Amino acid sequence: MSFWANTGRLDTELADGSLCTFFIKVQSKDIGRDMLSGEHESMKAIHSLTPEFVPKPIAWGKYDSIPDTYFILGEYRDMRPDMPDPDKYAARLSALHQNSANPTGKFGFHVTTYAGNLPQYTDWEDSWETFFTKSMRQALDLEIKAKGYDPEFDVLIPTLFDTVILRLLRPLESDGRRVKPSLVHGDLWFANSGIDTDSDEPLIFDACCFYAHNECMLRGHHHSHHLYCTDTLQMNSANGNPCATGSAKITSPPTRSLFESLSPRKTTMVALISTNCSSPTLLPL
Repeated sequence: MSFWANTGRLDTELADGSLCTFFIKVQSKDIGRDMLSGEHESMKAIHSLTPEFVPKPIAWGKYDSIPDTYFILGEYRDMRPDMPDPDKYAARLSALHQNSANPTGKFGFHVTTYAGNLPQYTDWEDSWETFFTKSMRQALDLEIKAKGYDPEFDVLIPTLFDTVILRLLRPLESDGRRVKPSLVHGDLWFANSGIDTDSDEPLIFDACCFYAHNECMLRGHHHSHHLYCTDTLQMNSANGNPCATGSAKITSPPTRSLFESLSPRKTTMVALISTNCSSPTLLPL
């Protein structure tokens, strides 16, 4: 199933008489081409590191018989739409993040990827703070273009970029500390995961990858934990990251008051920051 494309199952008979089943997704126009290209490259990247965690991507291309129409073809896997076992799920995510290594040492991705129908910022950047800042600015620009400007942005935007990002992310890359660019799924929420009916193992799909801080995808499963770092997934415990243990309360009361004074639309955008919380010793705003 996809909100933005047509999907289907192809049952085929190969030249040797054996039967084979494929998954196909179809979209049209330039945006469809770019979305499918990004998804195919993303699934390839994940499959190269954790092949048991995603259906195998096979090909992407353009229809000969239908103008301006594109497809991706992949392995078909029967799935149950249930939430995977959290221990298995977290272990595989941890393996993906820890085993990935971008040869350039940068944050970003080699093609534009799309979260839904929205392009993500994927230009290569040396700094996680720089990458996150530019990504957030692009997301805000798309938000304003779609829904218009709101006077509350006059308070939100300067605080977000001049104070919140600076105080949460700058310490991660100061005094000799660094953030490893890890390959992340890009749009990790319950509708992009499932359970393989044959193996009973967790699967993820519909990826829109980039190299990022390894915790930036946690928000998709913990919407109620945006303001405080209370995630219980031990995904990064091997690195001694306090944010992964649920023990680091990171947002000061003044900051929370700022969030609560904003409408839900703005609170959501500010709250995205607090999932990137590897330093529990931040100053109040």
